[in-house]
Formats: sequence, structure tokens, C-alpha cells
Amino acid sequence: MPTHPNPYRQGLDRNAANHVPLTPTSLVRWAADVYPDRCAVIHGSLRRTWRETWERSRRLASALAARDIGEGDTVAVMLPNIPEMLEAHYGVPITRAVLNSINTRLDASMVAFILRHSDSKVLITDREFSATARAALEELAASGAPLPFVIDVDDSQYDGPGERIGQVDYETFIAAGHPAGVCLYPEDEWDAIGLNYTSGTTGNPKGVVVHHRGAYLNAVANVVDWNLPRHPVYLWTLPMFHCNGWCFPWTLPAVAGTQVCLRKVEAAAIFALIREHRVSHYCGAPIVHSTLISAPAALRAGIDWPVKCMVAGAAPPAAMIEGMERMGWEVTHVYGLTEVYGPAAVCAHHDEWAALSLADRVDRNGRQGVRHPLQEGLTVMDPGTMTEVPRDGETMGEVMFRGNVVMKGYLKNPGATEEAFRDGWFHTGDLGVLHPDGYVKLKDRAKDIIISGGENISSIEVEDALYKHPAVLACAVVARPDEKWGETPLAFVELRPESQPESPEAASALAEALIAHCRQHLARFKCPREVRFEVVPKTSTGKIQKHVLRAKVGSAGAIG
Repeated sequence: MPTHPNPYRQGLDRNAANHVPLTPTSLVRWAADVYPDRCAVIHGSLRRTWRETWERSRRLASALAARDIGEGDTVAVMLPNIPEMLEAHYGVPITRAVLNSINTRLDASMVAFILRHSDSKVLITDREFSATARAALEELAASGAPLPFVIDVDDSQYDGPGERIGQVDYETFIAAGHPAGVCLYPEDEWDAIGLNYTSGTTGNPKGVVVHHRGAYLNAVANVVDWNLPRHPVYLWTLPMFHCNGWCFPWTLPAVAGTQVCLRKVEAAAIFALIREHRVSHYCGAPIVHSTLISAPAALRAGIDWPVKCMVAGAAPPAAMIEGMERMGWEVTHVYGLTEVYGPAAVCAHHDEWAALSLADRVDRNGRQGVRHPLQEGLTVMDPGTMTEVPRDGETMGEVMFRGNVVMKGYLKNPGATEEAFRDGWFHTGDLGVLHPDGYVKLKDRAKDIIISGGENISSIEVEDALYKHPAVLACAVVARPDEKWGETPLAFVELRPESQPESPEAASALAEALIAHCRQHLARFKCPREVRFEVVPKTSTGKIQKHVLRAKVGSAGAIG
């Protein structure tokens, strides 16, 4: 290395003219400047332009600032996919405060924990969730913790139960703000922009802190990975409280898109909105796509254009990917976690895949893929030696990320942060393999692997076989205790309505048929020893809750 001074650093410093911290709110400002009269938001009969949306967001920021909300403060929201949720994503960060999007399906005790742990100074809540929010606030008060200032949202599209519990309603609150009010960039682009709590399966969840730089880069990466055109029409099927909607609240302004809001995910409503507004794009978990595939074909009448859909999940069933392709809809498969802002990897397509058989295309598209262009690293490593596993599609290791689209860490939890970033990589806890082309394929969560007679069985592989049976709507495979083998696979299966057995004898016969079906696709030792028919528990984002099923199996004692 040369020892002389570097001339490219002398007198060439950062200044206001050549350096501005990266923040996704700059994309919203751009959309309002360049396409002020383009429709930004649709909600029922409501239409708002990008100018109006930006002005309302700045009113929110101005009103929050008047309450001394700013850098280092937390603003919590309990909102469905409505315009006010978008405005929170735009307005809260420009005060330099941090947005804490709370899962609206959590119980009051968990909401109270999050409000207390995050030191939330403001809570913006929809009337639908008033009972839970009130109970959480009562629990906070009983513990002696400070109470947040509560702002009520009364959405015109909601006519269900609930009441106002706050000090002021949202419209009155933002009316006190100024449409050209606060618009602050972060002092440091690595400052926090969001706080998202993981859905912890045991104990309290961890608070994932994400920064402006990562949110900006992931928002732009969504455009690149999905080849988003200018002015798409995007349907909000994915909850915005989930990883900040995979950063799509900040992606859509980058292409001046139109965002169609949706309070509740239902097949009929989704198809109706797609048809009415000629929706071009939407995102969702595998269960959302499977629901649409299973819906009556009549609901799709009049939708004669290829809708583009993004799916993320531990491993979307091959049957789901095949079903979407048969509908003529274009699926892009992404992968990620809360700690990497949602999707930070994509199953990037290659032109030559088009010549493959449907089965081979489904196999290629079912992989988790490669890092997106703005993420630095994605690989599979032996967590003990921290060396990459062979690219043979067989050797399992832990999936790991590194780069700018990785969280700052876990709030007030240095031990968990240090463990997550051990040896300079973010450890996902997912087990996977590397294919010869460098594409990652998940095999399981570390805690979900089934060890039977010394052999590792991927629960995902067994589930994929089950999904190929036409009677299966949803399924989950967990380990059950076995005196001889240690563990064997147990399948919980949720059947399609038309496939429900009419008697115990018919149910027994169908269970045997499903096991026989698995034997056509898997080695015999990998097949379920038992099948139970019941509704599979899921989170509000469509993820199957295997910990609930494992607890059920554990409480029943040894079964075989």
C-alpha cells in the first residue's frame, strides 16, 4: 500500500452540496414534487394525490413536533392497511422519531410489553383495536409505566365495534399541523427509522431496530428486483405492520405508484379490487396466494391481464407456485426476515428457465435465491467453522446475511445482538443448502428439523409433498416423540372445504391416502407416521405457527 497522502481525500470533504443522508422519505418528497397530481392512495371512495398525501404527512409531523416528539422518541401505531398507516410511514420519520408498527393481532399483554419496552410516547390506534389498546393501556398504568398520548383513527371503511379511547381523533390532530411543516432528514443515515418486534415463540419478542439507510436501499431494491415500472397499481394485501410492509410504503413513491388499501384479506375483496382498479402488483405470504388459487374461478372473471405477485415464506409450496403460473399470474419469490427489512434475497429468473418443463420451472422458482443487488452477502455456512458449505444442493448449513440491509440490532438486548452478528454475519437460524449456481434453498428452521434414527428430515420437504395433494389447503409437519426412532414426522393438515371427510372412517382412509401420496415423492422414513385434520394455526401475516403445534404434541406425551 502507498504511504504518501491520498490526493483524493485532501480538501474533498463531505458538505451540504455533495452529501445528504439516505432516507426513504426523500422518495415520498420526490413523488410529490414530480407527480403531484398522480393518484397516490385509493381507499373505498377516497382518492388522494401524492401532493395531498405528502401534505397530510407533513401535517402529522408538524403536529407531533408540537408535542415535542423528535429524535429518539418512539411513535407506536396499531393500524390496518389504511391511508393513515401510509402517512405514519411518511410523517413520523421526518420528525426524526422512530415508527413502531405493532401487529394488530397481538393480545393486550403483548401490546403493553411493546409500548413499555419501546418507551412509546404516542399511540395512534384504529377504532377496531380499541378494546385491545385500552386493556394494554390499563396494564401499563397498573405497572406504573408512563402512558402514551393516544390518537384515535376512525376509518370510514370500518363499521364494526369499537370506541374512541384517545385524547384526540386523528383528523383533528393533523389539522393543527402545517402542510409545509417539519421535514427533517436524519443527522446520520444510520439513525433508527423503525422498530419492529419479532413474533417470539417463547418469552418476550425482540425489538428489531432498522435504519434510514437500510430502508432506503431496500425500498429501491424492490424496484430493481421486481422490475417495477413507473406508475404501477399496488394492492395492499401484505400487512404494513409486517417489516414495514417489506419497505413497500417507501418503494411505491419511488415509482409514483398508486396504492390501493385493504383492511382485511379476503379473496372476493381482493379480486374485486384487482378488477376495479386494474391492479398490477401485490405481495403476500404463501397462504394468501393459496387462498386466491382455491377461490371459485368466477371471482377472477374479467381479470384478463397478468397480475404480478411477490411471495415470501420459509418455503412456498411448489403447488402454490404452479397454481399461480396456471392462473397466468407472474410470481416472484423473495426471502428474508424482520432483521433484514423483509425480503433481502430474490429468486432471480433466467431467460433459459422458460424452456424448462413446468415442474422444473416450479423447482427453480421455489428456491430462496440470491442476495438482491443492494445487499452485500448471502450464503450458507457451517456455523461452527464459519466456512461456506459445498455447492452441492445437499450439504446443510445456516443461512446468513451481511450488508447495508441488515438491522442495527435488538433494542435494549446487547446479548441477543452480539449473538445474531457473531463472526461478522447475521445468523438467520434457517437451515439451507447451496446449489451449484449459488442459489440458496431453505430446508428448515434449525428448531424445526426432525431427527429420526439419526437422519435429518426437513419438515419443509414433507410439507411440499403434502401440498401436491389436491385435498390439502394448508399443512405443517412437526416432530413427535417416538420410542424407537427418537422422532418421526407428524402432519397437521387443513383440508379444502370440498375435501372434508364425512365420517371417521373416511377421515382415516384419507389420512392413509395422504401418507401413501407422500411415499410417491419421498423416502419412506421421511413420510408422516400420523396425519391429523384440523385448522392449522397461523399468524396475522399468514405464517404457520409450528410452536403451537409442537406444544400440543409435547403436552400429549409420547405418541408412538
